[in-house]
Amino acid sequence: MSIRERITSDLKTAMKNKDAVRLSTLRLVFTAIKDRDIAARAEDRCQGCESGEIMAILQKLAKQRDESAETYESAGRLDLAEKERAEAEIVREYLPKPMDEDEIEDAARGVVDELGATGLKDMGKCMGALKERYTGRMDFSQAGAKIKNLLTNAA
Repeated sequence: MSIRERITSDLKTAMKNKDAVRLSTLRLVFTAIKDRDIAARAEDRCQGCESGEIMAILQKLAKQRDESAETYESAGRLDLAEKERAEAEIVREYLPKPMDEDEIEDAARGVVDELGATGLKDMGKCMGALKERYTGRMDFSQAGAKIKNLLTNAA
């Protein structure tokens, strides 16, 4: 079952179970995916957005919920912060398990070796390869630091 089908199925289940928080969160996710589908069709990609794009949308939505929760918390609105955190957890259910620091290090080292990267000028190629392979699983800010470290030591 694709991620899109899973979200659609869970949306219907949430409707049947009258789970308001899950339903509103999944509707938000579904709408974001539909918006991206429309943009993809405008780019002559008739099949809509791909699973990698859906993963990026889910990551963005989870990050937005986390940031909103922090903002609400600092403003003393713990009820709204709790709601945002619950929504973020629902969104994260559809993301693959995030990579830990050692896995990121291994992936970065593998890409640098595979591409034969020798200096910082190759950082863009390395990051592009990582994003292509690990979208939805990797923290790219950590990966960027690892690649930069590997490339500066290689030079």
